[in-house]
Amino acid sequence: MDDVRAYLPLSAQQFQILLALSDADLHGYGIILEIAERTSGSMRLGTGTLYTALAGLEDGGLVVESKKRPAAAEDDARRRYYRLTPLGRAVLDAETSRLDALVKQARRKGVTPIGRPALGTSSRSK
Repeated sequence: MDDVRAYLPLSAQQFQILLALSDADLHGYGIILEIAERTSGSMRLGTGTLYTALAGLEDGGLVVESKKRPAAAEDDARRRYYRLTPLGRAVLDAETSRLDALVKQARRKGVTPIGRPALGTSSRSK
């Protein structure tokens, strides 16, 4: 298998697309909807951005067009479905580990998510 570190870091869009495909094959519009829903609307991909990113992910071997399709009554033959490859899964896992390590470093420095007090501090100590 390719060295997954060569694919890192992923852009936010690439990460979200791979994450959307991590548990199901989806068509482009399905990917857009899944990302918007999961991010509570904070990330909304346009079709141009999505398909440019998908082309790059396909070229890199991280996603492929899926041969599986829903039943004809539930499908539109014009849609292309995408599937995460084993390499894509490995890259997604590696990027998740990389991001987790960054968050841990920030927390050790006392950086916390907005709206949450740092460990060991209280609102009265400021």
